[in-house]
Amino acid sequence: MTADVDRERPGARPDEGPGAQPGARPDRGAGEESGGYELFRDDWGIPHLRAADALALARAQGHATALDRAWQLETERHRVLGTSASHLGAEAVDWDRFVRRARIADTARRCFDRLAPETAAWVTAYADGVNEGLAEGAERAPEFAAVGLAPGRWEPWTPLGVWLSTHILFAGFPTKLWREEVARRLGEDRMTLFATDGPGTAGSNGWLLTGARTATGAPLLAGDPHRFIEDPGVYQQIRLACPEFDVVGLAVPGIPGIAHFGHTGHVAWAITNAMADYQDLYRERLRCTPDGGVQALGPDGWYRAHAHTETIEVAGAAPEQVEVIETDRGPVIIGDGPGDGAETADVAGGEAADAAEGAHPESGEAADGTSISLRYPPRVTGELGFDALPALLRARTVADVDTALDRWVEPVNVVLAADTSGATLHRVAGHVPVRPYANRLRVVPAEDPAYAWRDGETVPLPRTEVDGPAGIAVMANERGLAAPLGVEFAPPHRARRIRELLGADTDWTPDAQAAVHTDTLLASSRQLLSLLAWAPGLGPAADRLRDRLLRWDRHMDADSTDATLYARLRTDVVHRLAAHPALKAVTGADDPWRSAAYPALFRPWLAAVPRIGYALESLLTVGLLPYEDRLALVAASAEAVAAAADGTPPAPWGELHRLSPWQALPDRTPDASDASDAQAIRPGVAGDHDCVLSTSSVPGVTDLFARGPAARYVWDLARREDSRWAVPFGASGVPGSAHHRDQTPLWARGALAPVVTDWNLLHRTTPRRTTHRPEENPAMTAAPEPLAPALRPAVHEQKVEGFGTVRLVPVDPAADADLLHGWVTEERARFWGMADHTREQVREIYEFVDSLPTHHAYLALRDGVPAALFQTYEPDADPVGECYDVQPGDFGIHLLIAPAEGVGAVKGYTEALLTAFVAYVFSDPAHLRVVVEPDARNEKALARMVRVGFELGPEIEKPEKTARLAFLTRAALGLA
Repeated sequence: MTADVDRERPGARPDEGPGAQPGARPDRGAGEESGGYELFRDDWGIPHLRAADALALARAQGHATALDRAWQLETERHRVLGTSASHLGAEAVDWDRFVRRARIADTARRCFDRLAPETAAWVTAYADGVNEGLAEGAERAPEFAAVGLAPGRWEPWTPLGVWLSTHILFAGFPTKLWREEVARRLGEDRMTLFATDGPGTAGSNGWLLTGARTATGAPLLAGDPHRFIEDPGVYQQIRLACPEFDVVGLAVPGIPGIAHFGHTGHVAWAITNAMADYQDLYRERLRCTPDGGVQALGPDGWYRAHAHTETIEVAGAAPEQVEVIETDRGPVIIGDGPGDGAETADVAGGEAADAAEGAHPESGEAADGTSISLRYPPRVTGELGFDALPALLRARTVADVDTALDRWVEPVNVVLAADTSGATLHRVAGHVPVRPYANRLRVVPAEDPAYAWRDGETVPLPRTEVDGPAGIAVMANERGLAAPLGVEFAPPHRARRIRELLGADTDWTPDAQAAVHTDTLLASSRQLLSLLAWAPGLGPAADRLRDRLLRWDRHMDADSTDATLYARLRTDVVHRLAAHPALKAVTGADDPWRSAAYPALFRPWLAAVPRIGYALESLLTVGLLPYEDRLALVAASAEAVAAAADGTPPAPWGELHRLSPWQALPDRTPDASDASDAQAIRPGVAGDHDCVLSTSSVPGVTDLFARGPAARYVWDLARREDSRWAVPFGASGVPGSAHHRDQTPLWARGALAPVVTDWNLLHRTTPRRTTHRPEENPAMTAAPEPLAPALRPAVHEQKVEGFGTVRLVPVDPAADADLLHGWVTEERARFWGMADHTREQVREIYEFVDSLPTHHAYLALRDGVPAALFQTYEPDADPVGECYDVQPGDFGIHLLIAPAEGVGAVKGYTEALLTAFVAYVFSDPAHLRVVVEPDARNEKALARMVRVGFELGPEIEKPEKTARLAFLTRAALGLA
C-alpha cells in the first residue's frame, strides 16, 4: 500500500533520484547564500521548516534549534571542548578532563575534513544557522544570565563533536574496568558474573509490523529510545521540507538532519543500541624522556608518543592542568602520565612493568600510576558516518536507507525500516573492528601485537528478513541479531514481551501502540518471587507479605502498592547480597568505585551495589550462592520488609518512582512547592528497568529513575499524518515557555501527539524571504489560491446538540480581511477596539497575529457559515501577563460573536459557541485554566461568562481599556 505524500510536500520532484546529494547544486558554491526559509509550528510548538533547497534547510534547522535550545547547544559545545567547568564549576572538571584526554574536538575536526564536499557544505550551513540564531536564543534562556555566560561560536566541525561526545560512552568501555576488578578480586571465572545491561548503556525498544498485522495493510514502525533523560530533551521533534524531500522525525539538537528516527513519507526507519563492543582499552607502559617528552612501549619497542598540556579553567576555583598523551593505540584517558622519569605501574599488578612484557593480560593489584588508552573507530579512521545523514533524508525506499547506512559508523545500531511498498529492513549498522575476543572483555597490553586491530578490516554486520508468517520484528538490546558483536546485552524480557503483545492481534493501528509502549509486566521478578515462595520459616507478617506478592500480577503500575512492596523486597535482597561474604571483595570498603586508580567519571560503571541490582535475576539463579543460602537470604529480607511495612504502609509505586532528569544547571529547576508542580517537574510514572516501559531506577540505590523513554514514536506507512510522537518535556528548551513542559502529561501517561503534515494546520512565524528566482522554485514563491473558510482544514470540529456543527479554522488574513473588517467596525464590537481601523489595518493586525507562535486566530463556522472570531494566546507572551500572576497552564482567549439573524438567531447562540471553544482549549491537557479579559464596562459579556462557569477576577488596567479578568478551570467543568 502506498501513501499519497506529494500533497504534503512543497514542490515535490519525483524525477530526482535518491542517489543525489542534498545541496549539491552546480550553479552555487558552498559558501554562497543558499536562500531563505519558512518556520511553522504546530500546536505543540514543534518546528516545521520549509526552504528553497537542502542547504537553506540545514541553515534553517540550525537557526530554529538555536532559538528553541540555545542553552542546550551551548552546553553541548562546551562539553565537546572540555570547557564546561569554566562556568559550571568543579563538578564539571571530570568530564572536561576526559574529553580533552580523549581528544574529542580534535577527532571531530579530523572527521569533518574527511567528509564529502557536499556533506561538509551541508553541515557548515547548519552551524551557520546556529550562529545566526544563538544571540536571540540566549536572550530567551535565563541560564546564560544565571552563570554570566555569552554564547560562543560554532565551528563547522562542532556538530561532529556533539555527536562524538554524546555517544562516546555508548559502547560502555568502562565496563571493562569493572570486569578487570571482578577478575582480580573474585577470580577469572567470575569476570562476567554480573553481565547484564549496565548503568552506562542505553536500552531501547523498537518494533515493526508488516502489513499482515495492521488495519491498513501497510507497515507500522514504533518504539521508544531509552536513554539518560536530559532537560531539555536529547531528541527534538522536527520537520524538514524542501523540494528534494519532506521528512519528520526526532533530531539530536546540534546535529543536522534526522539520524535515528525518521519518516520521509515514503520510508521510515528507527534504531536501537546494538550493544556491540567496538572500543578497546589498552594498558600502556609510558616513560619520560630527558627532554620532557613521553615514550610508549609498542610491539616494536619504545617510541615517542604525542604529549602536550592543557589548562582547564574552573569557575570559583584555581585552573587545573591536564596532560594529553596519545599513543599508537589511542589517547590515554586513565593515569597521570609517566612522571619523574619512571615507567607507569602495570594496570594488573604492582610488579615491575618489564616483567609483563609480552604477557597475557593477567589479573593483579590495580594501582595509582596506571595508564590506559582508548582506541575508538572515529579516532582511527577519521570517519564518523555523517555522509549517511543527508542520504537518509533523500531516501524513498528501504533500499535507499540500506545504502545510506552502509556509511554509518558510530554508535553501532540495530535498524528497522519499512516503506510504502511494504518492503522491510532489519540489519546492524556501524563500524566494528576485527580484533581478538579478549579485547571485548578487558584491558589488554598495548605492547603485545596479538591485541592489535586488523588494519582496514571490519566485522561483517548481521541482517535478517522481517517478512514471514509472524510479520513482526523486534529490537530491544537483547542477545539477538547483534549477538556476534558484543559481550553483554539486555535481558530478553522486553523483547519477548513485545513479541507476545504484538502477536495477540492482526489489526494494529497507530493509536493502539500505546498499549505496547506502556506495558509494565516485570518478568525479571520471577526468580526472586520463586525463592520467596519456598522461603522457609517465615513469621506471620512475612508470610502475609509472601501471600500478597505471590498474588501480585507482577505489573509495576503507578498506582500499585504491591509494586512498591516488591521494590522494597528487591532492595533489601540487593543489600544483603552486597554484605554477603561471597561478594565481600567487591563491596563495602573494597568497592571498586572507591579506587583512586580510576577517574571519578567512571564510578557509575565501577559501583558494586548497582551492578548487583541490575544483575539480581542472574545472581539469584546461577551458582554464586548455594540454593539454601539464597532461600535464607530472601527469607531474611521478607521478614525485614514485612516488619517495616507494618510501621510504614507502602505508597503507590508512582509516588516513589519519579523522573530525575540530568540538567546542566539543576538549581534552575522551579521550586516544586505543591503537588501539581512536582508532577510537572518530576512526574511519577509506572514501569521499571526490565519492563517494556523501561523507566530504569537503580535497584538497591534509589527508586528514582534517570533513564527511560527519551521519546516515543509511531511511524505509519499508510498515512504519515496518522503517525504519532511524544517527548518527556516539550519542543522548547526555554524554562517558563508554553512548550517547555507541555508534553510531560502526555509522556507520563503514555499518550502521543499527532504528527501534523498539513501545512494549513500549522502556524507560521515570521518567514525568511528566499533569494531564489521564482522560476527556480515556484512552490516556495507563488502565492497559494485562498481557500474559502468552509474548505479549510479544521483544528477542531464539534457537533453541539440543537445548534449545529461548529468548526474552527485558521484565519487567512488576506482572504478574510473584508469579513473581519466588517465585524470589528460595527458599533456592537466597539469593545474590540478596532472601530476606526481600515481594511488594510485589520489585515496587517491579523498578519502579525499569524506570525506569532503564541497567538492564533480562528474563524468559528456554524454549519459552514462564519459565526465568530476566536483568538487564543499564551498569557506570559501577551501584555495581559504583566497585569496578573500567570499560573502554569493558563490559556487566554478572545471572542467576537458575529450577528446572528433570521433562522440563524437561536436561543443560547453564544453559549453554544462557547461550549465548542472551551472544549477545544481543554482538549490540550497542558491547558488548565481559561483566561478572558473583556472590557469592564461590557456587562453582557461578563454575565455571559459567569453563566458558563467563569469566576470573576480583579479589574486590570491595560493601555486601551480597563478590563475584568475571569477564569474558567477544568475543575469547574468536572474535567480535573
